[in-house]
Amino acid sequence: MSVGKTICLCVVGTRPEVIKMAPVIEQLRASDWARPVVVSIGQHTELLVQALSDFGLVADHHIAIDRQRGSVLEVASQAMDRLDALIDETGAACVVAQGDTTTVMAAALVAFYRRVPFVHVEAGLRTGDLDAPFPEEFNRRVAALGARLHCAPTPQAAQKLRDEGIAEDAILHSGNTVIDALLATAGRGPALPADFPKVARPILVTAHRRESFGPQIEEAFGALRDAVDRYEDIGLYFPVHPNPNIRAVAHRLLGGHERIILTEPQAYAQLVAAMQASWIVVTDSGGLQEEAPALGKPVLVLRDVTERPEAIATGAVRLVGTDRNRILDALSLLHADASAYARMAQPVFPYGDGHAAERIVDAMRKRILPAD
Repeated sequence: MSVGKTICLCVVGTRPEVIKMAPVIEQLRASDWARPVVVSIGQHTELLVQALSDFGLVADHHIAIDRQRGSVLEVASQAMDRLDALIDETGAACVVAQGDTTTVMAAALVAFYRRVPFVHVEAGLRTGDLDAPFPEEFNRRVAALGARLHCAPTPQAAQKLRDEGIAEDAILHSGNTVIDALLATAGRGPALPADFPKVARPILVTAHRRESFGPQIEEAFGALRDAVDRYEDIGLYFPVHPNPNIRAVAHRLLGGHERIILTEPQAYAQLVAAMQASWIVVTDSGGLQEEAPALGKPVLVLRDVTERPEAIATGAVRLVGTDRNRILDALSLLHADASAYARMAQPVFPYGDGHAAERIVDAMRKRILPAD
Protein backbone atom coordinates (compact mmCIF):
# COMPACT_ATOMS: atom_id res chain seq x y z
CA MET A 1 0.00 0.00 0.00
CA SER A 2 1.06 3.57 -0.66
CA VAL A 3 1.25 5.31 2.69
CA GLY A 4 -1.13 8.25 2.98
CA LYS A 5 -2.97 7.59 -0.27
CA THR A 6 -6.67 6.88 -0.56
CA ILE A 7 -7.40 3.37 -1.82
CA CYS A 8 -9.93 3.30 -4.68
CA LEU A 9 -11.20 -0.16 -5.64
CA CYS A 10 -11.59 -0.05 -9.46
CA VAL A 11 -13.73 -3.00 -10.56
CA VAL A 12 -13.86 -4.35 -14.14
CA GLY A 13 -15.53 -7.47 -15.51
CA THR A 14 -15.65 -7.12 -19.29
CA ARG A 15 -13.53 -5.75 -22.12
CA PRO A 16 -15.65 -2.60 -22.62
CA GLU A 17 -15.39 -1.85 -18.91
CA VAL A 18 -11.60 -1.98 -19.11
CA ILE A 19 -11.56 0.39 -22.10
CA LYS A 20 -13.76 2.91 -20.30
CA MET A 21 -12.16 2.51 -16.88
CA ALA A 22 -8.54 2.66 -18.09
CA PRO A 23 -8.49 6.49 -18.41
CA VAL A 24 -9.93 6.81 -14.88
CA ILE A 25 -7.36 4.37 -13.46
CA GLU A 26 -4.56 6.26 -15.21
CA GLN A 27 -5.78 9.58 -13.80
CA LEU A 28 -6.01 8.14 -10.30
CA ARG A 29 -2.45 6.80 -10.62
CA ALA A 30 -1.23 10.21 -11.76
CA SER A 31 -2.85 11.97 -8.81
CA ASP A 32 -1.01 12.80 -5.61
CA TRP A 33 -3.77 11.48 -3.35
CA ALA A 34 -5.14 8.19 -4.71
CA ARG A 35 -4.00 4.62 -5.24
CA PRO A 36 -6.23 2.62 -7.59
CA VAL A 37 -6.50 -1.08 -6.79
CA VAL A 38 -7.68 -2.88 -9.93
CA VAL A 39 -10.02 -5.81 -9.38
CA SER A 40 -10.94 -7.99 -12.36
CA ILE A 41 -13.94 -10.29 -12.22
CA GLY A 42 -14.13 -13.38 -14.40
CA GLN A 43 -17.27 -12.41 -16.30
CA HIS A 44 -15.37 -12.47 -19.63
CA THR A 45 -11.89 -13.37 -18.41
CA GLU A 46 -10.04 -13.94 -21.69
CA LEU A 47 -11.23 -10.71 -23.32
CA LEU A 48 -10.72 -8.81 -20.09
CA VAL A 49 -7.07 -9.88 -19.72
CA GLN A 50 -6.39 -8.87 -23.32
CA ALA A 51 -7.95 -5.46 -22.74
CA LEU A 52 -5.96 -4.85 -19.56
CA SER A 53 -2.80 -5.63 -21.50
CA ASP A 54 -3.86 -3.21 -24.26
CA PHE A 55 -3.72 -0.38 -21.73
CA GLY A 56 -0.66 -1.56 -19.83
CA LEU A 57 -2.71 -2.58 -16.81
CA VAL A 58 -2.48 -5.61 -14.55
CA ALA A 59 -5.18 -6.56 -12.07
CA ASP A 60 -4.12 -6.38 -8.44
CA HIS A 61 -6.78 -8.97 -7.63
CA HIS A 62 -8.72 -11.36 -9.85
CA ILE A 63 -12.02 -12.90 -8.82
CA ALA A 64 -12.42 -16.18 -10.68
CA ILE A 65 -16.03 -17.23 -11.27
CA ASP A 66 -16.96 -20.90 -11.09
CA ARG A 67 -19.47 -21.07 -13.98
CA GLN A 68 -21.26 -24.35 -13.33
CA ARG A 69 -24.54 -23.28 -14.93
CA GLY A 70 -23.53 -20.31 -17.07
CA SER A 71 -25.80 -18.09 -14.99
CA VAL A 72 -25.45 -14.37 -14.33
CA LEU A 73 -26.46 -15.18 -10.75
CA GLU A 74 -23.21 -17.14 -10.35
CA VAL A 75 -21.29 -14.01 -11.38
CA ALA A 76 -23.26 -11.78 -9.05
CA SER A 77 -23.13 -13.97 -5.95
CA GLN A 78 -19.45 -14.93 -6.21
CA ALA A 79 -18.35 -11.40 -7.12
CA MET A 80 -20.22 -9.87 -4.20
CA ASP A 81 -18.78 -12.31 -1.69
CA ARG A 82 -15.19 -11.68 -2.77
CA LEU A 83 -15.58 -7.92 -3.19
CA ASP A 84 -16.91 -7.73 0.35
CA ALA A 85 -13.72 -9.37 1.59
CA LEU A 86 -11.51 -7.17 -0.60
CA ILE A 87 -12.88 -3.99 0.97
CA ASP A 88 -11.49 -5.22 4.27
CA GLU A 89 -8.24 -6.54 2.78
CA THR A 90 -7.41 -3.34 0.90
CA GLY A 91 -8.90 -0.74 3.21
CA ALA A 92 -10.76 0.75 0.24
CA ALA A 93 -12.30 4.17 0.80
CA CYS A 94 -14.40 4.03 -2.38
CA VAL A 95 -15.47 1.67 -5.15
CA VAL A 96 -15.50 2.70 -8.82
CA ALA A 97 -17.15 0.81 -11.68
CA GLN A 98 -18.44 1.60 -15.15
CA GLY A 99 -21.58 0.75 -17.05
CA ASP A 100 -24.35 -1.77 -16.60
CA THR A 101 -23.06 -5.33 -16.39
CA THR A 102 -23.60 -7.86 -13.63
CA THR A 103 -20.15 -6.92 -12.36
CA VAL A 104 -21.22 -3.29 -11.93
CA MET A 105 -24.43 -4.20 -10.14
CA ALA A 106 -22.47 -6.47 -7.77
CA ALA A 107 -19.93 -3.75 -7.03
CA ALA A 108 -22.66 -1.19 -6.36
CA LEU A 109 -24.52 -3.50 -3.97
CA VAL A 110 -21.40 -4.40 -2.01
CA ALA A 111 -20.37 -0.75 -1.71
CA PHE A 112 -23.86 0.18 -0.52
CA TYR A 113 -24.02 -2.58 2.10
CA ARG A 114 -20.54 -1.69 3.35
CA ARG A 115 -21.30 2.06 3.45
CA VAL A 116 -18.39 2.76 1.11
CA PRO A 117 -18.95 5.50 -1.51
CA PHE A 118 -19.71 4.08 -4.96
CA VAL A 119 -18.71 6.04 -8.08
CA HIS A 120 -20.74 5.10 -11.15
CA VAL A 121 -18.95 5.91 -14.40
CA GLU A 122 -21.33 6.27 -17.38
CA ALA A 123 -24.40 6.84 -15.23
CA GLY A 124 -27.89 7.81 -16.34
CA LEU A 125 -28.27 5.72 -19.49
CA ARG A 126 -31.87 4.51 -19.83
CA THR A 127 -34.19 2.91 -22.36
CA GLY A 128 -37.15 2.86 -20.00
CA ASP A 129 -37.68 -0.86 -20.68
CA LEU A 130 -36.32 -3.39 -18.17
CA ASP A 131 -36.28 -6.04 -20.90
CA ALA A 132 -34.26 -4.02 -23.43
CA PRO A 133 -31.43 -4.49 -23.05
CA PHE A 134 -31.69 -7.39 -20.61
CA PRO A 135 -30.34 -7.43 -17.92
CA GLU A 136 -28.38 -4.21 -18.40
CA GLU A 137 -31.29 -1.80 -17.89
CA PHE A 138 -32.01 -3.35 -14.48
CA ASN A 139 -28.32 -3.41 -13.53
CA ARG A 140 -27.75 0.28 -14.16
CA ARG A 141 -30.88 1.29 -12.28
CA VAL A 142 -29.71 -0.73 -9.27
CA ALA A 143 -26.26 0.87 -9.52
CA ALA A 144 -27.88 4.31 -9.49
CA LEU A 145 -29.71 3.60 -6.24
CA GLY A 146 -26.45 3.08 -4.39
CA ALA A 147 -24.12 5.53 -6.11
CA ARG A 148 -22.65 8.52 -4.28
CA LEU A 149 -21.29 10.12 -7.47
CA HIS A 150 -23.07 9.67 -10.80
CA CYS A 151 -20.76 10.46 -13.73
CA ALA A 152 -23.15 11.15 -16.61
CA PRO A 153 -21.64 11.08 -20.10
CA THR A 154 -24.14 13.56 -21.60
CA PRO A 155 -26.58 16.27 -20.51
CA GLN A 156 -29.46 13.93 -21.42
CA ALA A 157 -28.10 11.22 -19.11
CA ALA A 158 -27.71 13.77 -16.33
CA GLN A 159 -31.34 14.82 -16.81
CA LYS A 160 -32.50 11.20 -16.57
CA LEU A 161 -30.84 11.06 -13.15
CA ARG A 162 -32.53 14.27 -12.03
CA ASP A 163 -35.86 12.86 -13.19
CA GLU A 164 -35.25 9.88 -10.89
CA GLY A 165 -34.72 12.17 -7.91
CA ILE A 166 -30.91 12.13 -7.77
CA ALA A 167 -29.57 15.21 -6.01
CA GLU A 168 -27.81 17.77 -8.20
CA ASP A 169 -24.62 17.71 -6.13
CA ALA A 170 -24.32 13.94 -6.75
CA ILE A 171 -24.40 14.34 -10.56
CA LEU A 172 -21.38 15.15 -12.70
CA HIS A 173 -21.66 15.78 -16.44
CA SER A 174 -18.27 14.28 -17.19
CA GLY A 175 -18.38 13.21 -20.83
CA ASN A 176 -17.70 9.58 -21.72
CA THR A 177 -14.32 8.09 -20.89
CA VAL A 178 -14.47 5.97 -24.05
CA ILE A 179 -13.72 9.12 -26.04
CA ASP A 180 -10.64 9.65 -23.86
CA ALA A 181 -9.45 6.15 -24.76
CA LEU A 182 -10.44 6.45 -28.42
CA LEU A 183 -8.75 9.77 -29.16
CA ALA A 184 -5.57 8.79 -27.37
CA THR A 185 -5.39 5.48 -29.26
CA ALA A 186 -6.35 6.89 -32.66
CA GLY A 187 -3.78 9.65 -32.24
CA ARG A 188 -1.02 7.05 -32.06
CA GLY A 189 -1.88 5.78 -35.56
CA PRO A 190 -2.42 2.08 -34.78
CA ALA A 191 -1.64 -0.50 -37.44
CA LEU A 192 -4.53 -2.04 -39.37
CA PRO A 193 -5.02 -5.78 -38.79
CA ALA A 194 -3.21 -7.76 -41.48
CA ASP A 195 -6.35 -9.68 -42.45
CA PHE A 196 -8.56 -6.61 -42.88
CA PRO A 197 -10.52 -7.03 -46.14
CA LYS A 198 -9.04 -5.27 -49.15
CA VAL A 199 -12.27 -3.92 -50.62
CA ALA A 200 -13.59 -0.43 -51.34
CA ARG A 201 -16.32 -0.67 -48.69
CA PRO A 202 -15.31 -2.73 -45.67
CA ILE A 203 -17.84 -3.08 -42.85
CA LEU A 204 -16.74 -3.57 -39.25
CA VAL A 205 -19.19 -5.91 -37.48
CA THR A 206 -19.58 -6.74 -33.79
CA ALA A 207 -22.43 -8.56 -32.05
CA HIS A 208 -22.87 -10.02 -28.60
CA ARG A 209 -26.19 -8.92 -27.03
CA ARG A 210 -28.02 -11.62 -25.10
CA GLU A 211 -31.46 -10.44 -26.24
CA SER A 212 -30.51 -11.13 -29.88
CA PHE A 213 -29.52 -14.78 -29.40
CA GLY A 214 -31.45 -17.21 -31.58
CA PRO A 215 -33.59 -16.31 -34.62
CA GLN A 216 -32.85 -12.58 -34.30
CA ILE A 217 -29.11 -12.90 -34.77
CA GLU A 218 -29.63 -15.39 -37.60
CA GLU A 219 -31.77 -12.79 -39.39
CA ALA A 220 -29.12 -10.11 -38.88
CA PHE A 221 -26.24 -12.26 -40.08
CA GLY A 222 -28.34 -13.37 -43.05
CA ALA A 223 -28.76 -9.73 -44.07
CA LEU A 224 -25.00 -9.16 -43.88
CA ARG A 225 -24.38 -12.21 -46.06
CA ASP A 226 -26.97 -10.93 -48.54
CA ALA A 227 -25.18 -7.57 -48.75
CA VAL A 228 -21.81 -9.16 -49.46
CA ASP A 229 -23.35 -11.41 -52.10
CA ARG A 230 -25.14 -8.46 -53.72
CA TYR A 231 -22.27 -5.94 -53.79
CA GLU A 232 -18.78 -6.93 -54.93
CA ASP A 233 -17.14 -3.91 -53.28
CA ILE A 234 -18.43 -4.81 -49.77
CA GLY A 235 -16.54 -7.00 -47.31
CA LEU A 236 -16.97 -7.77 -43.62
CA TYR A 237 -14.44 -7.68 -40.82
CA PHE A 238 -15.97 -9.43 -37.82
CA PRO A 239 -14.02 -10.01 -34.58
CA VAL A 240 -16.31 -12.76 -33.29
CA HIS A 241 -17.33 -12.76 -29.64
CA PRO A 242 -16.41 -16.06 -27.90
CA ASN A 243 -19.97 -16.71 -26.70
CA PRO A 244 -21.07 -19.89 -28.53
CA ASN A 245 -24.50 -18.37 -29.21
CA ILE A 246 -22.73 -15.87 -31.47
CA ARG A 247 -19.71 -17.82 -32.66
CA ALA A 248 -21.55 -20.87 -33.98
CA VAL A 249 -24.10 -18.82 -35.93
CA ALA A 250 -21.45 -16.47 -37.34
CA HIS A 251 -19.36 -19.31 -38.72
CA ARG A 252 -22.40 -21.14 -40.09
CA LEU A 253 -23.95 -18.16 -41.88
CA LEU A 254 -20.94 -15.99 -42.69
CA GLY A 255 -18.04 -18.42 -42.98
CA GLY A 256 -16.43 -19.59 -46.19
CA HIS A 257 -16.61 -16.31 -48.14
CA GLU A 258 -13.42 -14.66 -49.38
CA ARG A 259 -14.68 -11.15 -48.53
CA ILE A 260 -15.89 -12.06 -45.04
CA ILE A 261 -13.17 -12.20 -42.40
CA LEU A 262 -14.19 -13.91 -39.17
CA THR A 263 -11.40 -13.33 -36.70
CA GLU A 264 -10.68 -13.51 -33.00
CA PRO A 265 -11.39 -10.49 -30.76
CA GLN A 266 -8.79 -7.83 -31.47
CA ALA A 267 -6.62 -5.68 -29.27
CA TYR A 268 -8.18 -2.27 -28.76
CA ALA A 269 -5.64 -0.46 -30.93
CA GLN A 270 -6.37 -2.79 -33.85
CA LEU A 271 -10.12 -2.37 -33.36
CA VAL A 272 -9.69 1.41 -33.52
CA ALA A 273 -7.62 1.04 -36.69
CA ALA A 274 -10.35 -1.16 -38.19
CA MET A 275 -12.94 1.51 -37.33
CA GLN A 276 -10.82 4.18 -38.97
CA ALA A 277 -10.55 2.11 -42.17
CA SER A 278 -14.19 1.01 -42.32
CA TRP A 279 -16.88 2.29 -44.63
CA ILE A 280 -19.56 1.76 -41.97
CA VAL A 281 -19.97 -0.05 -38.65
CA VAL A 282 -22.73 -2.59 -37.95
CA THR A 283 -23.02 -3.45 -34.26
CA ASP A 284 -25.15 -4.04 -31.19
CA SER A 285 -22.37 -2.66 -28.96
CA GLY A 286 -22.93 0.42 -26.87
CA GLY A 287 -19.29 1.44 -27.07
CA LEU A 288 -19.13 1.49 -30.86
CA GLN A 289 -22.25 3.65 -30.96
CA GLU A 290 -20.18 6.21 -29.07
CA GLU A 291 -16.79 5.74 -30.73
CA ALA A 292 -17.53 5.40 -34.44
CA PRO A 293 -19.37 8.75 -34.78
CA ALA A 294 -16.29 10.54 -33.43
CA LEU A 295 -14.33 8.99 -36.31
CA GLY A 296 -16.95 9.97 -38.87
CA LYS A 297 -18.18 6.42 -39.43
CA PRO A 298 -21.91 5.72 -39.95
CA VAL A 299 -23.33 3.15 -37.54
CA LEU A 300 -26.22 0.75 -38.09
CA VAL A 301 -27.34 -0.65 -34.72
CA LEU A 302 -28.72 -4.18 -34.52
CA ARG A 303 -31.22 -3.22 -31.83
CA ASP A 304 -34.73 -1.75 -31.71
CA VAL A 305 -34.00 0.61 -28.80
CA THR A 306 -30.87 2.28 -27.49
CA GLU A 307 -29.89 4.04 -24.29
CA ARG A 308 -27.69 6.32 -26.42
CA PRO A 309 -30.19 8.63 -28.14
CA GLU A 310 -27.63 11.43 -28.47
CA ALA A 311 -25.88 9.64 -31.34
CA ILE A 312 -29.21 8.94 -33.04
CA ALA A 313 -30.03 12.65 -32.83
CA THR A 314 -26.84 13.60 -34.67
CA GLY A 315 -27.82 11.43 -37.65
CA ALA A 316 -24.62 9.40 -37.41
CA VAL A 317 -26.32 6.34 -35.91
CA ARG A 318 -29.45 4.52 -37.08
CA LEU A 319 -31.41 1.76 -35.38
CA VAL A 320 -32.12 -1.13 -37.76
CA GLY A 321 -32.97 -3.97 -35.37
CA THR A 322 -32.41 -7.54 -36.50
CA ASP A 323 -34.97 -7.79 -39.32
CA ARG A 324 -33.25 -9.12 -42.43
CA ASN A 325 -34.98 -6.85 -44.93
CA ARG A 326 -34.64 -3.75 -42.79
CA ILE A 327 -30.89 -4.22 -42.40
CA LEU A 328 -30.37 -4.95 -46.09
CA ASP A 329 -32.45 -1.91 -47.09
CA ALA A 330 -30.34 0.33 -44.83
CA LEU A 331 -27.09 -1.04 -46.28
CA SER A 332 -28.40 -0.70 -49.84
CA LEU A 333 -29.40 2.93 -49.26
CA LEU A 334 -25.95 3.88 -48.01
CA HIS A 335 -24.38 2.00 -50.93
CA ALA A 336 -26.54 3.68 -53.58
CA ASP A 337 -26.99 7.20 -52.18
CA ALA A 338 -23.78 9.15 -51.70
CA SER A 339 -25.60 12.06 -50.06
CA ALA A 340 -27.29 9.75 -47.52
CA TYR A 341 -23.89 8.30 -46.68
CA ALA A 342 -22.27 11.74 -46.41
CA ARG A 343 -24.95 12.92 -43.96
CA MET A 344 -24.05 10.05 -41.61
CA ALA A 345 -20.28 10.25 -42.11
CA GLN A 346 -19.56 13.63 -40.49
CA PRO A 347 -17.46 13.38 -37.30
CA VAL A 348 -19.62 14.27 -34.30
CA PHE A 349 -18.85 14.31 -30.57
CA PRO A 350 -22.02 13.93 -28.51
CA TYR A 351 -20.06 11.97 -25.89
CA GLY A 352 -17.35 14.38 -24.92
CA ASP A 353 -14.01 15.97 -25.63
CA GLY A 354 -11.53 13.38 -24.33
CA HIS A 355 -11.17 14.82 -20.81
CA ALA A 356 -13.87 12.90 -18.97
CA ALA A 357 -11.50 10.99 -16.69
CA GLU A 358 -9.90 14.21 -15.48
CA ARG A 359 -13.31 15.57 -14.47
CA ILE A 360 -14.28 12.33 -12.73
CA VAL A 361 -11.13 12.10 -10.63
CA ASP A 362 -11.31 15.78 -9.72
CA ALA A 363 -14.94 15.34 -8.62
CA MET A 364 -14.06 12.25 -6.60
CA ARG A 365 -11.50 14.22 -4.65
CA LYS A 366 -13.72 17.24 -4.08
CA ARG A 367 -17.12 15.65 -3.53
CA ILE A 368 -16.95 12.24 -1.91
CA LEU A 369 -13.63 11.47 -0.29
CA PRO A 370 -12.66 12.63 3.19
CA ALA A 371 -10.54 15.72 3.46
CA ASP A 372 -6.96 15.38 4.70
